Amino acid sequence: MTLADLPLRIIPAPVLQARRPQRLLERHWIINKRGGWTIVVSGFFEPLFYLLSIQIGFGSLVGDVVDGDRVLSYAEFVAPALMAASAMNGAVFESTMNIFFQLKYDKVYDAALATPLTAGDVALGEILYATSRGTLYSAAFLVTMVALGMAQSPWVVMALPICVVIAIAFSAVGMALTTYMRSWADFEYVPSITLPMFLFSATFYPLSSYGDWAWVVQLSPLYHGVALVRGASFGEWSWAYLGHLSVLVAMGLVGLAVTARRIEKLLLP
Repeated sequence: MTLADLPLRIIPAPVLQARRPQRLLERHWIINKRGGWTIVVSGFFEPLFYLLSIQIGFGSLVGDVVDGDRVLSYAEFVAPALMAASAMNGAVFESTMNIFFQLKYDKVYDAALATPLTAGDVALGEILYATSRGTLYSAAFLVTMVALGMAQSPWVVMALPICVVIAIAFSAVGMALTTYMRSWADFEYVPSITLPMFLFSATFYPLSSYGDWAWVVQLSPLYHGVALVRGASFGEWSWAYLGHLSVLVAMGLVGLAVTARRIEKLLLP
């Protein structure tokens, strides 16, 4: 097997056969034009309120934070992490409850697979839409960071493509896990997973503050996204960032592979 053949071994056949995932994106566009945009916009406010509360109130009580060789205000330290979290939140919200409703109740995918669309089209189209929602949250968050003076470098613009990768990773894994859920009760597990990641991914405290437990923090997928966005915000580069990026890319590939196979198994005879 040559290096050029490696992607063909990793990506499942249903995904490689996808030809029309944009049709799912068109469907969402039509729905959002008719009022569905309110659902998309609502999820943006939680991390934004966190950011404003830290900038206006809580940050002044904490003072400066030492992160490696840097000394910066608490708001400047937390803001990039909240931007990464906004990408995760947008992707997870869309790829779990909304997908479950369309899969189990609205029967959107049954109808889609009765057309020339394939399981790969469905998986890729929905993951791309969930990614767009996470990216939208991140873009609005980036504008807010710059407006409030929390960006440390012009390279902060690179945080947006990083958030695209974060959104892809979490939307792919989120949709894959949703295909295994049996009822709405199973969604109690979603916040029980995302909330600890949000709180303990070096989001609010430097990694050094965790002491001997720092290795546990590094197991969080969001930690890798936070490290990348924070590096972009500070205009820094390290070879370690390739490792962080590899974790997110691997998540996206595995999630996409599982989702395509599960959609095919659940809906095609």
